[in-house]
Amino acid sequence: MDSSVSSLTQYGSFRKPTFPLSNSCRHKPRRWPLALRFIKGAIHHVILVPILLHTLFTCIIVYIHINIQTLSVPANIVPSLSIVVGLMLVFRNSSSYDRYWGGRTNLQSIGTSVRNLTRSFLVCGPDRDEADRKETEKVVKVLVGMLYAVKNHLRSTWGHGYLLPEYKGLLPEGMYGFESEGVGLVLELAVVVERYIKRGVDRGAFNAPQSSMLSSQLNALVDAYGKMETIKLTPIPIAHQIHQKQVLALYCCVLPFCLVDELGWLCVPIICLICFMLYGIEGIGEEIEDPFGSDKNDIKIDAIIEDLRQEVSVLLDSWRRGGEEYTI
Repeated sequence: MDSSVSSLTQYGSFRKPTFPLSNSCRHKPRRWPLALRFIKGAIHHVILVPILLHTLFTCIIVYIHINIQTLSVPANIVPSLSIVVGLMLVFRNSSSYDRYWGGRTNLQSIGTSVRNLTRSFLVCGPDRDEADRKETEKVVKVLVGMLYAVKNHLRSTWGHGYLLPEYKGLLPEGMYGFESEGVGLVLELAVVVERYIKRGVDRGAFNAPQSSMLSSQLNALVDAYGKMETIKLTPIPIAHQIHQKQVLALYCCVLPFCLVDELGWLCVPIICLICFMLYGIEGIGEEIEDPFGSDKNDIKIDAIIEDLRQEVSVLLDSWRRGGEEYTI
């Protein structure tokens, strides 16, 4: 017990206090109920213009109906239109959330592969001399670099090295990549990792089952990266987006004619409320369709990667000291 306490005192003094998933979890409770939130994370700024236009259109219809001539139409056409609008909104939102969930699960698959490969390389990698240890440390840093490469690839942030400071100390020295020639950095770094696995087999550090398992983990990482790339490059078909917006606009334009005779000026706030709900649902679908950005409604990729980097860094620091008592 005393030795454990002294070890924690000795090696804990230079570590920044943290905890697992400290970046990606929520740090403070919400001060306001979500029903009262209109700025951070909300989509009101996206739907404000169509709501104002439909409200203005409703005001014109009501004024003409009351002061000039009757414009009302039978209200029994509303249910038929409502079914179409409801089905289209449900499809759009479910499709968008499937993309969001797919992006998050594939990011977790990449993180799991990095954890597994890091563990295997530190415990079972070549360890005959200092050169072997330096090579192991280099390839573990490359695994962390792959996380940033995935993020930047999905955000179309090309270039690395001196252009992106987050790569500092992670990529092999002198590596500038071939992104300008159409090769993603993730694939280049996967080649570096695969070469390390092959050298480990040649030096007897990995046996055949181990090398097969390590290659499978690397393949799983690249596969998850490819699936995220598919989500990024395959948006909702433009024909569906056009028709949905036209149907939604038509529905909200027809409603004033159906309600004006019965509600009069009360029709204006009612239409405004209906537009708020329908355009809000449609706006959420648009917001989460591409979940790899950096706003409130996107996957917290930056925070998740920082948590993984922290995990790998601590394991790597412990491995550098060479004491098994510091690792679990």
